[in-house]
Amino acid sequence: MFPLNEAAVGREHPGVSASIQNGLVRHNFRQRAAHSRARCCYNAPMSTEKTDPHIKPIATNRLARHNYHITETHEAGIALRGTEVKSLRAGNVQLRDAYAKIVDDEVWLYNAHISPYEFGNIHNHEPMRPRKLLLHRQEIRRLLGKTAERGFTLVPTRMYFKRGKAKVELGLGKGKLLHDKREDIKARDAALEMKRALGKRRQ
Repeated sequence: MFPLNEAAVGREHPGVSASIQNGLVRHNFRQRAAHSRARCCYNAPMSTEKTDPHIKPIATNRLARHNYHITETHEAGIALRGTEVKSLRAGNVQLRDAYAKIVDDEVWLYNAHISPYEFGNIHNHEPMRPRKLLLHRQEIRRLLGKTAERGFTLVPTRMYFKRGKAKVELGLGKGKLLHDKREDIKARDAALEMKRALGKRRQ
């Protein structure tokens, strides 16, 4: 860890305690380091929906980055039934407990809950059925090699429509230790406290 210049930090936000500022600076340093590593990964930028007008968000798995260190992401198509597509357009999907697994050189999504379509008939889909994810053969081989390493898991981080077709952003990650989760919570709390302190000074 590089030493922090507390005087410089204090000049940037006078009136905010040094401990809060130092905690936030350390968090930002870790975030910048992680971002630099991510830029070298195989994945495309994760904030595509902010710049691509053809992307419409459906759902985000907020627990994915809370429970895992995501090292890279891959965009996958998904094989769906008609009632599932209609349900997704209404935003009726839950990725909280979902995960992906490679079986016989195919990638399958498990535990993703897509609610039955409200106006469906007897042919409505099963909400928790396994669903095949569509990736290039080369990507599947690469992910198979990675998941064979100890501790790596395939986790869906978000789902979205891209040019009218449903897509899943699949993250490759390792489970976080309890210490890592506590550090994330501390950094978030420090950022909130600093924001409140700066808000009071502007009043």
